[in-house]
Amino acid sequence: MKLSETFFKYRSYTPVPFVIIMLLYNNSNIWGIIAGFIIAFVGEFIRLWGVSWAGSETRTTGNVGGSNLIISGPFAHVRNPLYFGNIMMYTGIGIMSFAIFPWLQIAGLLFFSLQYYMIIKEEEGYLRKTFGKQFEDYTLNVRRFIPRLTPYRVAGNKQSDFSWKEGLQSETRTLQAFGFVIMTLLIIWVIRRN
Repeated sequence: MKLSETFFKYRSYTPVPFVIIMLLYNNSNIWGIIAGFIIAFVGEFIRLWGVSWAGSETRTTGNVGGSNLIISGPFAHVRNPLYFGNIMMYTGIGIMSFAIFPWLQIAGLLFFSLQYYMIIKEEEGYLRKTFGKQFEDYTLNVRRFIPRLTPYRVAGNKQSDFSWKEGLQSETRTLQAFGFVIMTLLIIWVIRRN
């Protein structure tokens, strides 16, 4: 199994060591909590917006795939909104914890950038083979991680139906983990203040 396939298969678990370190070496302060929460919340919102367009296909841990080339919603601004949102969430939670600041946050940013780069190369190979010129045009107009301000639009491109409800159902596990980590960081901060 290639390293990119391993990263893809276990991508839900790679944040765990960073979260453990954040909890063990927590050094939170009110400004870090506020700023970090805002960044993490925006990242989670971008993820939720993305899965509300892409549906449950984003939850696969088997082979890379997809039935449609999604270019609506956040995908019209950045090619990888779920990974972009993840990086914002990890960065925000890292700032909230203020653990080994800024070295842990830099290490996390470098690790997840490498992990997602490898996963994205695998996914893009599939998309290029499956959607051909349509995907090539998309890559020429929408960057991997740097969002464009105006949405990319193509007439006649079949898209999945947008559904906040299905997005929330698909995102339940992420929302639970997000809530658990945020609440744990807040509880540790309150205990240490007293």
